[in-house]
Amino acid sequence: MEIKENEIELINGAETAQGGEYDASQIQVLEGLEAVRRRPGMYIGSTDSRGLHHLVYEIVDNAIDEAMAGYCTHIYVTIHADNSITVVDNGRGIPVDIHPKTGKSALEVALTMLHAGGKFGGSGYKVSGGLHGVGLSVVNALSVELIAEVRRGGKIYRQTCSRGVKTSEVEVVGDCDPAEHGTSIHFVPDEQIFDEVDYEYDVVVRRLRELAFLNGGVTIVVTDERPIPGHENLGENGEKKPYSRRDKFHFEGGIVEYVRYINKNKEVLHPDPIYFTAAKTDDPLETATVEVALQYNDGYNENVFTYANNINTIEGGSHLVGFRAAMTRVVNDYARKFKILKESDANLTGDDIREGLSAIVSVKLTEPQFEGQTKTKLGNAYIRSLVDNAVTNGLTVYLEENPAQAKLILDKCLSASRAREAARKARELTRRKSVLDSAALPGKLADCSEKDPAKCELFIVEGDSAGGSAKEGRDRHFQAILPLRGKILNVEKTRLDKVLGNAEIKCMITAFGAGMDADFDETKLRYHKIICMTDADVDGSHIRTLLLTFFYRHMRPMIEKGYVYIAQPPLYLIKKPNFEKYVYSDEELNRTLDEIGRDRITVQRYKGLGEMNPEQLWDTTMDPDKRIMLQVTMDDAMLADEVFTLLMGDRVEPRREFIEKNSKLVADLDI
Repeated sequence: MEIKENEIELINGAETAQGGEYDASQIQVLEGLEAVRRRPGMYIGSTDSRGLHHLVYEIVDNAIDEAMAGYCTHIYVTIHADNSITVVDNGRGIPVDIHPKTGKSALEVALTMLHAGGKFGGSGYKVSGGLHGVGLSVVNALSVELIAEVRRGGKIYRQTCSRGVKTSEVEVVGDCDPAEHGTSIHFVPDEQIFDEVDYEYDVVVRRLRELAFLNGGVTIVVTDERPIPGHENLGENGEKKPYSRRDKFHFEGGIVEYVRYINKNKEVLHPDPIYFTAAKTDDPLETATVEVALQYNDGYNENVFTYANNINTIEGGSHLVGFRAAMTRVVNDYARKFKILKESDANLTGDDIREGLSAIVSVKLTEPQFEGQTKTKLGNAYIRSLVDNAVTNGLTVYLEENPAQAKLILDKCLSASRAREAARKARELTRRKSVLDSAALPGKLADCSEKDPAKCELFIVEGDSAGGSAKEGRDRHFQAILPLRGKILNVEKTRLDKVLGNAEIKCMITAFGAGMDADFDETKLRYHKIICMTDADVDGSHIRTLLLTFFYRHMRPMIEKGYVYIAQPPLYLIKKPNFEKYVYSDEELNRTLDEIGRDRITVQRYKGLGEMNPEQLWDTTMDPDKRIMLQVTMDDAMLADEVFTLLMGDRVEPRREFIEKNSKLVADLDI
């Protein structure tokens, strides 16, 4: 096992930049974990909230590796009141004996050296999500304090560190039952490294729930000890006790229950998900298992999520290619065999077959090869045939043994095929002849003169009144205005051919210029800022939700690339002699009034954008130097799908439960 203690960084000094000497003095050696602290983004992606949460996942992934190896059944994650984290597992415990190459305790090696771990060579772990052996040491480097405790052989061992440097030796601090085993890691994120150190409970919960689904039988418990203002619990004597949240995840059915969870707010075509598995054991370098679970619902969207060693491969890869190819071939072969498709009929397309499909494809392999450094696309070629064979054999048997369910699935696919053809004809009507052909643009669009999409903005506004103010107040050089009349179609409940028949949606597609769905071409997008500018009331929120649903379902790359924004118009204008200020929330209003006093104050509440004159709209909402905008991001595609299905789907009961549960979070609803 190769241990890499030093990272070498080349520093180009001023003399070098000016053509001076380049010698050994300009080579800087970063000792131990100093490289991690100097360039944390190289190891955890970023130092924002995402990187902060990544610290938790690195430690939990180590425990999950123990679970996949068959040694761990329980994992406990605690967010303490000071935002420190403790992760406890009942795996084998990190070894504490002396490492033969370094002469140090294996625990110290794991804590303080990069690229040190049991995940190289295949002897420690056959399957692992943490491939580089850097997880624990990186967390150590980026923590102001880390305490590691190991229970092994009837003893409790402990070592402490600070910012990657040990502050104690490995020492025995107590005895335990010889049958006890496991590791406890407690760490405090370093405020010198991270932009913020405030953990989001829901973000942690989503990842831990996902891991519990992917590793059926493992129990994961997460607890948040931080008090939430206004949610204190009363003790026996009426005293207030800190409110804490706790979730326990245990899914004996694994990914079968995962698919049920995805479809929980949808009407399914068959009650039980279809499940099959396969394994490859003939080559020790290509050992792998594959699990597939799928279930159709009556919706129009495809939700297929792929994983490799518990890593969400959001860009797909060989396992996704094998899954899609097999699905398309098996369904078409079945339709031909039982004369559901006539000889003169064209084959169903993959899109037809995957409409309304929810599926999980999880592979676990010894030597995964990920394309790029983000580990989001699996490259192992043999996995394609393994997944293809598993789906081919499993789905063929299911369809032939369950003719009633097979008929429902085929009817769904045929209906999708007919709608696809109708949508193709409708789509042709929305396509622009040329990016520069302004005659093809919708008449209601007030376009800008700039032709560089990176400099262009499109404001989508509701109604002619707001549209008029926006058109007069804008900078015509780079700002375009597209007013919409009324509320657009709810695409969550509507098939594609009807979506494309909606006049307002056709206007947007034509104005954007990039097409939609599989035809979406980012290079043809005419604006790199598409801004939803709706009124600050319930109707405005509904229109904004309808727009975001359409973008997410049919133009997702716009969100993924960061091209979609939400304007933040002010709620109030505060006036008094020699003072005028726009405020954007009730909290800011009260804070401002407390600061300036409440005598002889005029407060104007803006019910809609149309109440503002063009100058006010420019000053508050459209001027790039003054405005506030929210960029729409998509950090969690599965959560986004769940929310859009819940809020915009057909089922009323889950939506009612959501409203009842969350209504208390709305302090002052202005209807």
